[in-house]
Amino acid sequence: MHPGGAMMIGATIANFCRGIAAIFAFSFLCASASAQGLTSTDVNVVTATVDDYRITREATILKDFVDLLSIPNVAVNLADMERNADHITGLLESRGFAIQRLNAGGSPYIYAELNNPGAAETVLIYAHFDGQPVLEENWASPPFSPTLLDAPLQDGGQPVDIDKVEGSFDPEWRLYGRSAGDDKMPIIALVHALDALAANNIDLTVNLKLLLDGEEEQGSPTIGRLIDEHRDLFAADLLLFCDGPMHQSRQTQLVFGVRGSKTLDITTYGASRPLHSGHYGNWAPNPIMRLAYLLTSMRDESGRILIDGYYDDVIPLSELEREAIAAMPDVSQALQSELSIHTPEGAGMRLEELITLPAVNTRGMVAGGVGAKGRNIILSSATVSLNLRLVPGQQPKRVRELIEAHVAEQGFHIVYEDPSTEVLAEYEKIAKLDWRGAGYPALRTALDDPASLRLTRLMRLIAPDLIVTPTMGGSLPLHEFGSRLSAPIIILPLANHDNNQHAENENIRLQNLWDAMSVYGAVLATFGQM
Repeated sequence: MHPGGAMMIGATIANFCRGIAAIFAFSFLCASASAQGLTSTDVNVVTATVDDYRITREATILKDFVDLLSIPNVAVNLADMERNADHITGLLESRGFAIQRLNAGGSPYIYAELNNPGAAETVLIYAHFDGQPVLEENWASPPFSPTLLDAPLQDGGQPVDIDKVEGSFDPEWRLYGRSAGDDKMPIIALVHALDALAANNIDLTVNLKLLLDGEEEQGSPTIGRLIDEHRDLFAADLLLFCDGPMHQSRQTQLVFGVRGSKTLDITTYGASRPLHSGHYGNWAPNPIMRLAYLLTSMRDESGRILIDGYYDDVIPLSELEREAIAAMPDVSQALQSELSIHTPEGAGMRLEELITLPAVNTRGMVAGGVGAKGRNIILSSATVSLNLRLVPGQQPKRVRELIEAHVAEQGFHIVYEDPSTEVLAEYEKIAKLDWRGAGYPALRTALDDPASLRLTRLMRLIAPDLIVTPTMGGSLPLHEFGSRLSAPIIILPLANHDNNQHAENENIRLQNLWDAMSVYGAVLATFGQM
């Protein structure tokens, strides 16, 4: 026999033996866990089983991921979102899920169920499959032609052909493509984790429901109506949101809240047409400068919001939440070095504290040209787009009232559509406020909720250095669930922190994909026994 053939047979026997051992070990842990509670050894049997399964199938998993990432998924393109939904439906139906395609007037949602007759509890997992718009000219490789690199792009990573890799893939390699980190990764990790459990005869300990969102990057504008129309579908004992990056330290974290979000575009005006800056400078009002003065009246250099009453409704952190933040690793110095920041905002406060506070972020401006496109003119208008991050206690309606009062106090006449020449002539300063949707409030689940305590204990068995994070800085439409459903909501983010979420060259570190498979497998196979 050729030596290579002997090696292949030996490897096959070894894998078979590991599989048999995993089945017996898991049977034993189920019996012992029901009697005395799970231990780290019990949970590690599951994670090791998933890892062993994955090691021999990494190329297949990555090819499945590449296929999904290759489908453009900007949410405003409904035809593309339907193609994504069709592809994902195929992935789930082949794993035994019962599927419903839901729609409440926007992009599609996918609802899926996988029932376990012996389970007493239900976990609903949320993820989304739409992505942010792309500026292809800013990407190093086409955003919908996923590319595997042997190192991060900024470190000189070079392309790797998946078909030519022999053995395991380097866990530090990165797969680049839109939504690689936000948020198609959980979908691929979950289906392959389920494959690993099924291949080793490991049953789920919960009934599993999935809600996959096709319009999250637009703020999930129809999700509230969707829940209202199908409330019975969303009955669960725990809502687990699989979205977002893990901690910057690369330690696994559980997140118990998100900030809310509201978007506002403000336009200021000058003359009724652009004017020559030499002939009219120092005389004609400059809308860019008016906008700049307005912005600096709203927020100081440290990031503190100067709008009267803006912090009045903020619910303070509990003692448990403050203790959790104090226990988190301080990554400020490492991030400053990584991001080349000399002095952060926040007046010396830690990042982990600052993301529990409201924020006013300038996300873009339209105000003439620069460089080769610069012109010596005084514009007739200038526009800024603001993203408002809200925290528990703040309501979007009240935030709108406070901001409009502040703009008026700065001497602006407020309009909601472009002013006529008569209106321009009537008022000294005019600001058009374009509120982009209703926005949504923040949500935070108590750290001492019974489900919070159970999941935290389980996750500490998987990752002893688990970080408990009261609130993540980003936003998800958790309020739409929390205001309608009674189940606690917890976030399990597993993408790498440097995945370039929403930006060009979005990526997933392979180890994060592998870890996600292990974590999902362990949670689904053991949570019902906690």
